[in-house]
Amino acid sequence: MKKILISLLLFSIYLFANAFTSVEDSAFGSSSQEEVSIEESQSSFVPKNLYLSYINHPKHIYKNQRFEIKIKALITRNNFDTIKTNFINDISMTPLNEDTQWEQDPDNLNTYTNTFYFKAYEENFKMPDIVVSLYDGTQLVESRVLTSMDITFSQIAKGDEKFTNVIAKDFTLVASKSKQYTNKEALTILDIEAFESNLEDFNIQNIEDQGFTLIEDEYPKQHIIYYVVIPIHKKEISFTYYNTTINKLQTVKVPVVFTEELVSTQTDLNPNNSSFEFYKKVFVGVLALLFLLLFIWKRRYYILVLFLITTIVFIVFAMPNKTVRLKTNSVIYILPTKNSTIFRKVSTEMIVEDMKKRNGFIKIMFKSGNENYIGWVKEEDVIKN
Repeated sequence: MKKILISLLLFSIYLFANAFTSVEDSAFGSSSQEEVSIEESQSSFVPKNLYLSYINHPKHIYKNQRFEIKIKALITRNNFDTIKTNFINDISMTPLNEDTQWEQDPDNLNTYTNTFYFKAYEENFKMPDIVVSLYDGTQLVESRVLTSMDITFSQIAKGDEKFTNVIAKDFTLVASKSKQYTNKEALTILDIEAFESNLEDFNIQNIEDQGFTLIEDEYPKQHIIYYVVIPIHKKEISFTYYNTTINKLQTVKVPVVFTEELVSTQTDLNPNNSSFEFYKKVFVGVLALLFLLLFIWKRRYYILVLFLITTIVFIVFAMPNKTVRLKTNSVIYILPTKNSTIFRKVSTEMIVEDMKKRNGFIKIMFKSGNENYIGWVKEEDVIKN
């Protein structure tokens, strides 16, 4: 009987211990789940005050083409003072103007827009994801990512020897000018304007000596001055560009017509031959003669001094310009600026008149045929005696 009572007591203790353990486990398990659900609730409840979207983007682009991506940011918070943009996960594709600033819509102060320009070089490119971040001073307030879109790619004018690599919505040949360059070559200068283009890639195939003398890039507007050296017997320069308005190649023909005239800035060729200079010399000469006659009549020494001064001035005015020699392959520019149009390249040493100096350039006058012309050369292209 005693053994039975001991056995019942041990069994009761076992049952009570299991019940207590079960209740304890249940209590701790419930607490853990509650904490997890609170954490999940807190992490998922992040107030969103920055919304990004594309306004426009192309569906298809061509090799070397410049194109634009315009995006919008809707911001419903006020505690920020700076918007920063970063580009990630791109392949062979970065914006040309990644530091451009966001513009606020005057009609909707919560809306900001930005336009980024890209250029496609290789077929295996990937557009970047765009990260837009809001900062309050140096403190990051909020950041969102606008995922990249898919854009197809193709190359145009393969094998077309006339294609200049230019893809443009509008292309205008403003003017052209051709001059004899050497005995066998001519220099042609092209003045070109374009809209939504890549004029920086302009190149005429099968011409060895060519290049830019001026590039003005205020995209979407571009302006270039371009020179090419061609055989002197060539009567026309013909090239093509791709017009994105009509989606086809357009041909541009430039007639090669030689002229010895320069642009309007060069028509006042020799200041010594201008009417103003002529009358100035006559006036000083007559004044010197009058002082001489007065001295003979009055015999006053101060009149003699005036005569000598006016005579010296007359001699200075009448003296021809000093001459200098230009180095072989010196370049003569139309204006005294680095981006000026090239007027002529000197194939051998050349003696010219030195008229004046300005900003590292020397204004010269030189003879071509029976006519005199002026231009500007860099000081380092003048042979020092």
